[in-house]
Amino acid sequence: MAERSTAAVDVADNDGDEPSAAQAAKATSDGVDTQNGRAADGPMPEKDGERTNTASTAAPELHSGHKLARRYRLEECVTRVDGFSSWRAMDEKLRRAVGVHLMPADHSRARSVLAAARSSALLGDPRFVQVLDAVEENDLVYVVHEWLPDATELTALLAAGPLEAHEAYQLVSQVSQAMAAAHREGLAHLRLTPSAILRTSTGQWRIRGLAVNAALRGITSETPQRADTEAIGALLYAALTQRWPYESDAYGLAGLPKGVGLIAPDQVRAGVHRGLGELAMRALANDGATASRQEPACTTPEELSKAVAAMPRIRPPEPAFTAPPEYQHTTYQQGSYGRTTPPGVTTVQSLPVAPPPPPLQSRTGRALKWGVAALLIAALGLGSWQLADTLLERGTQKGNSGTSNNTKPGTDDNPKEPERTPLPIKGAAEYYPDNKAQDLDGVSKSYDEDPNSFWRTYRYDDGPDLGAYKEGLGLVFDLGEEQEVSAASIALRYEGDHTTATIYAAPSLSSSTPIKSMEPIASGTTKDNKLELVATKSVKTRYVVLWLTAMPKAGASEYSGAGYKQGISNVVFSRTS
Repeated sequence: MAERSTAAVDVADNDGDEPSAAQAAKATSDGVDTQNGRAADGPMPEKDGERTNTASTAAPELHSGHKLARRYRLEECVTRVDGFSSWRAMDEKLRRAVGVHLMPADHSRARSVLAAARSSALLGDPRFVQVLDAVEENDLVYVVHEWLPDATELTALLAAGPLEAHEAYQLVSQVSQAMAAAHREGLAHLRLTPSAILRTSTGQWRIRGLAVNAALRGITSETPQRADTEAIGALLYAALTQRWPYESDAYGLAGLPKGVGLIAPDQVRAGVHRGLGELAMRALANDGATASRQEPACTTPEELSKAVAAMPRIRPPEPAFTAPPEYQHTTYQQGSYGRTTPPGVTTVQSLPVAPPPPPLQSRTGRALKWGVAALLIAALGLGSWQLADTLLERGTQKGNSGTSNNTKPGTDDNPKEPERTPLPIKGAAEYYPDNKAQDLDGVSKSYDEDPNSFWRTYRYDDGPDLGAYKEGLGLVFDLGEEQEVSAASIALRYEGDHTTATIYAAPSLSSSTPIKSMEPIASGTTKDNKLELVATKSVKTRYVVLWLTAMPKAGASEYSGAGYKQGISNVVFSRTS
């Protein structure tokens, strides 16, 4: 039975063959699935879907600081593509961060985007990121939605490894139930990707872009329920295996081997929960194939949510507690002090405490005390005399104006400054243990020796210390092999009061290692656009983290408005010889 999606209302269908899930996995990021300052990456399989031709209308040319409806101040453009742009903005009336999608009012998809946004707003389900406003004003159409600064994308979670079975169970349970409720109201998503799924700090899973993401891209489907169900199956498959269930790589995940087809999750990775693995296959195998137990395929979110509910509940892992050290109870601690002991029960007898030895009261003891006192007085007098003599000698030397300093470089009185040998950098990555990256695409610009290119941070309202927002931010560099690192020269984009940085010896390029567990090498603070860090002793390591904890205030630029921010244009590590 064919179903017609309302995800993109009034969008004309295109004629042509319907692409398969593997063949359609080629749509690039549109910035719609964006959070915490970065766009989603990788392809999105548009199963049983159609996408309208790209509109020729250009995205509106707006800049940071522009206000919409005298309320929403645009702060940072996340992406600008396909005739629309996505921004992080500030609701000045309610003093909260929001997300905004913008497009010209004459865009071919403007009406469908407004209709989709208003339909999504009417749903009012807290499991979805809420649409707050949808307006056509001054030749612009814009959609305002929630911005969740404390939420983490599923993309970032999977970058650290597959999810634990209980977390994967909660993911498929909450997402399938939410999508079942949306389809009962006639709404479809059609862009359920890892970047569209968020986990809040309380452990709840939320979905963003319901109907709106598909309308922005002009995606429609004759079978929207089946398309969303297979997308949920792909999310569960990725959560269990850390692999994308198609041949193409996507969202930072490796795809399946080419020519093999869809294989069960427990054949991809050992230790996968059997029930969840079969559930993923039932959701993905919508074209005739079934799971290993020949269970029927799930073709709607409602069927998938019922299949999840029929599974035995997967409990969270038991927390590990460290046993307290054993100690010997005394009679008093055991509560038997002052009580009669029952017959046949032995008690622990406390040993008598030996009294302290008597003080030196004999004639010999008194003589010994006086002798020690006399030695202390003599030592004190001798030390005072030597101190006075030293001070007098220094005063005489300063008063001798005819004395000149004739020491030469390289002598013991004026040692030669050690030479620095630069260490080549073989690679780098952004270090973001809080799962909130700054500029993933600009990492290579931090050591390319080009003074005009740089890796940039976000703009923050308060500073220069970052403690109000996060512990810090930075980069991790790969030196190719273990090297003796004793200094770093850092070229900064902005000068001012002030920049504080520290370099650490790291075990790898991963952001999973906490900064507090790393060995510090050197640290420093500067108000200039260059910072020199010199260690008291060299540290042998292959990976080095550059960690910023304070940034100066700088004016507006092409990337962001005025605020506390910084950029790294070049980093050089060296060893002394």
